[in-house]
Amino acid sequence: MRYLLRNCFVYTGSTLLPHHTLLVKDGLIEAVLPEVAAPSDVLTVDAQGLSVAPGLLDLQVYGAAGQLFSVTPTVEALATLCNHAFRHGTTGVLATMPTNSWALMRQALEAGQEFCRQQPGLLGIHLEGPFINPIKKGAHQAEFIREATVADVEELLQLAGSTLKMMTLAPEMVSAAVVARLRAADVVLSAGHSNATFAQAAAGFRQGFSAATHLFNAMSALQGREPGMVGAVYDSATAYASIIADGVHCDFAAVRISQKILQERLFLITDGVTESTQGAYQFRREGNRYVDAQGTLAGSALTLPQAIRNCVQHAGIPLEEALRMASLYPAQLLGLDHELGYLSSTYRADFWLFDEHLTPRATARAGELTWH
Repeated sequence: MRYLLRNCFVYTGSTLLPHHTLLVKDGLIEAVLPEVAAPSDVLTVDAQGLSVAPGLLDLQVYGAAGQLFSVTPTVEALATLCNHAFRHGTTGVLATMPTNSWALMRQALEAGQEFCRQQPGLLGIHLEGPFINPIKKGAHQAEFIREATVADVEELLQLAGSTLKMMTLAPEMVSAAVVARLRAADVVLSAGHSNATFAQAAAGFRQGFSAATHLFNAMSALQGREPGMVGAVYDSATAYASIIADGVHCDFAAVRISQKILQERLFLITDGVTESTQGAYQFRREGNRYVDAQGTLAGSALTLPQAIRNCVQHAGIPLEEALRMASLYPAQLLGLDHELGYLSSTYRADFWLFDEHLTPRATARAGELTWH
């Protein structure tokens, strides 16, 4: 199918182009053209004066709309999660399984494989644990934390195929052999739930860790005598970091400061969960956050458009940059920036349309446009 999206402001991923159009063909972007240069013999879709930007990517989300993947790791739960994200401009997610029983960790990978064969929208699975430091477990269940072995990793990789895209591990708790095996399988390693010293964290980034999970949360802090994990992230020339921009998991001033330091290495996640009364992870909503049965902060109620809005309104980050923090930069971390994160010729026609309040009005995946 070929169509022209016109009457819109186009955020390409690198610049804002007013009075431009998007030419889409067979699921890809054929061209981004000025209105005056747009072909007249193509089916036209009126964007109603809205803005259009690359589809958003959420690399850490656990559930939505009453379906918690960490409790019921099924294809049905993944469908609910992906559909909820799609309605909020998010065209790709990493469904996340926190530290859990080995059986459920296995089920998560199997469900991910099955879902990817059937439906779009899932970039893969993110295993957050179980190889973490119990001192920084946060809301994770201590009973399921385990020591990492190469045999465990081999089992996970055999189950996952190419579905396992990211793992959060504590660098001080895993061996060089485990790191090397996961990196050989192209799994993105993210340092998190870690009490690493600055030296341990820096060594992890040199050895193959390429990111840090939910900056500031469940990690050793930046202090004058011991810069910790946060200091190592800031000091690295290459490490990315995800951040939860809800004003609860970290202050908006911390978001602003981190963006100044990290620039294109800081990206947004929702860390989104949903209410649950079953299984090892039981959550209830308290305002704009979720807590577990003990009252421990356990996840956010964010959507990515809300996170972008918070960055603009409360952290003083320009809109173009905030959009990149939720699209281009996570694509770069996953090595997908040759097909996602830009609106440019030959890129996938994954995009969302939004109004002046950053309210999603429509989302397209592979060019199939759905109005909300």
